[in-house]
Amino acid sequence: MPLAEHLRELRDRLLRAVLAIVVGTVAAAFFYDQLLDFLTVPYFRAVETLEENGQNIDEALTFSGIADPFTFALKISLVAGLVVSSPVWLYQIWAFIVPALHRNERRWTILFCAIAGPLFIIGFITGYLVLPKGIELLMGFTPDFASNFNALPDYLAFVLRILLVFSVAFEIPLFVVLLNAMGAVSGKQLAASRAWIILGTFIFAAIATPSTDPLTMVVLALPMTLLFLIAEGIAHLTDRRRAKRAALEGLAVSDDEMSEITVEHDPDDDRPSDLDAPDDPDDMRPAP
Repeated sequence: MPLAEHLRELRDRLLRAVLAIVVGTVAAAFFYDQLLDFLTVPYFRAVETLEENGQNIDEALTFSGIADPFTFALKISLVAGLVVSSPVWLYQIWAFIVPALHRNERRWTILFCAIAGPLFIIGFITGYLVLPKGIELLMGFTPDFASNFNALPDYLAFVLRILLVFSVAFEIPLFVVLLNAMGAVSGKQLAASRAWIILGTFIFAAIATPSTDPLTMVVLALPMTLLFLIAEGIAHLTDRRRAKRAALEGLAVSDDEMSEITVEHDPDDDRPSDLDAPDDPDDMRPAP
């Protein structure tokens, strides 16, 4: 395909992707109140728990400018529009790159997308469930003589960061499987580094989670550790299958090499060879 046609196709697919995002953003704007309630439920649950424990917490979420309510609503609608329209713009990306992929690469890409989607959703849900406890612990450090005025835009950025961290973290074992499938890492290497990887997982969870509560860290670290162990098991199975295939290919090569073996014959040797025996037994009778 000429370069001009590639550029034309890229332009068309970008326009379709942008149009899908715009439509999704406009549609999400009609559900702004429901989206806002969904995002602020963890905050108000945390405030309610703190008040039950005797802490005086100002539960109001504030804006600091005249235009902030409008820009905040636009941000929420845009984020929701990106999520809602993701099947469309992801398909446009896929349709643009798929002609350059081999059949085996297409199969791996489809398998990756089929597994990555559910893992991303599971990570998102896990992060959302952890948020109330994390917010409660962080706001619990507020002294009695101080007030904690939380800006709604800052709260939105905090929530989106935590949800994104959890969602992406659940994808890491899938990338491990892909690296093994490409031959970049083996199951033995993963097994040898298992202890360090698990330690790194807990350190990552401690840094990524929004609180100093060990329970919140464990909620993220345990699923990631379990997914890594599953990925390691898949890597071992893939290595065994690859070794068997290599062994079979090696036997086939050996057979081909054996078929090329020739019998050397000395031209000065007049003795008959067993290989020259006639096929018909009658031909073996002595001549009269």
